[in-house]
Amino acid sequence: MAHLVFVVNNADFLVSHRLVLVEGAMKAGYRVTVVAPEGPGLHVLEKVGCEIAPWKLRRTGQRPHEEAIALAHLGALYRSLKPDLVHHITVKAMLYGSLAARANGVRAVVNAVSGLGYVFLSSGLRAQVRRQVLRAGYRMALTTPGSAVILQNDDDEASLRSLGVLDGARVVKIRGSGVDLSRFPTTPEPSGVPLVVLPARLLVDKGVREFVEAAQLLGKVARFALVGGEDEGNPAGVPRAELDRWVDEGIVEWWGHRTDMPEVLRQAHVVCLPSYREGMPKALLEAAAMGRAIVTTDVAGCRDAVAGGAIGRLVPVRNAHALAAVLGELIASAPERKRWGDLASAHARENFSEDRVLASHLELYASLLLG
Repeated sequence: MAHLVFVVNNADFLVSHRLVLVEGAMKAGYRVTVVAPEGPGLHVLEKVGCEIAPWKLRRTGQRPHEEAIALAHLGALYRSLKPDLVHHITVKAMLYGSLAARANGVRAVVNAVSGLGYVFLSSGLRAQVRRQVLRAGYRMALTTPGSAVILQNDDDEASLRSLGVLDGARVVKIRGSGVDLSRFPTTPEPSGVPLVVLPARLLVDKGVREFVEAAQLLGKVARFALVGGEDEGNPAGVPRAELDRWVDEGIVEWWGHRTDMPEVLRQAHVVCLPSYREGMPKALLEAAAMGRAIVTTDVAGCRDAVAGGAIGRLVPVRNAHALAAVLGELIASAPERKRWGDLASAHARENFSEDRVLASHLELYASLLLG
């Protein structure tokens, strides 16, 4: 029985975005262990039957001695677990895990890049320095012998190739983490005042401020809801005082982190994600499966989720006025919302099933183990 180890800096993310891989790998006969910092997600994963190995890592940590401890601990875990195959998810897991894999002779490595993240979106000298450090780290990780890199969209591949970090790497394109189509069935929109939902963590680079500004511009023609939790320690996090002010002024509702996304989407008339860049946003795939009209930005990942604008409306990034104009059109027309929702549902059911995504991963695992 081959031993597959998933390494991630937040087990909650693995539960929300990759649980089908964990369960599917176990059903396929792999012994599965998850390495992640302590948190609620680890207990969920333990309940589904996989082994867990807590990792001494602070997800947002930047102190050199703490990071050195995290790297050393991961190396010790690899020596103890003796994996046949490791699947690194999120940047720190990929960078530290690739170093640990090289040092401990792990012969098969998968590095999943789901978007280029905050550092690549930021400006300023500090961000430039960090990008150079990450560039060197990516080059090392993505060219590890016996490894493959999973990318979710063409733009990320082009960006990484322009940085020179994919030279010689084995690249596999798997577009997103898929949707459980039985859990997200196509449903008619509800009656009542239109509800526009932004389903994402409360980060500036998710376009939260542009969404709020668009809501201000449109006024009371609809309800506008932020559906997502705060991300403490993330430099792109929206300050709580700003969020409270928006809610107190009646501009938007804040529903917090929700685990019942099918119910959230049943209540929605339009789903909006004005993000600055994504890998392949799962929230939009789920919205498409349920037949909701989608408005998102014409950027990497987001445009891929709506087939380049064929199944959802695209607007320029960081442009609240353009966002308000398109949202206003959809809010005013139920037939137009249905037209876009029908297109989205048909596309999602043909292209975004979890079964297809799982099969692609299992095929990749088998090929790496065969060498």
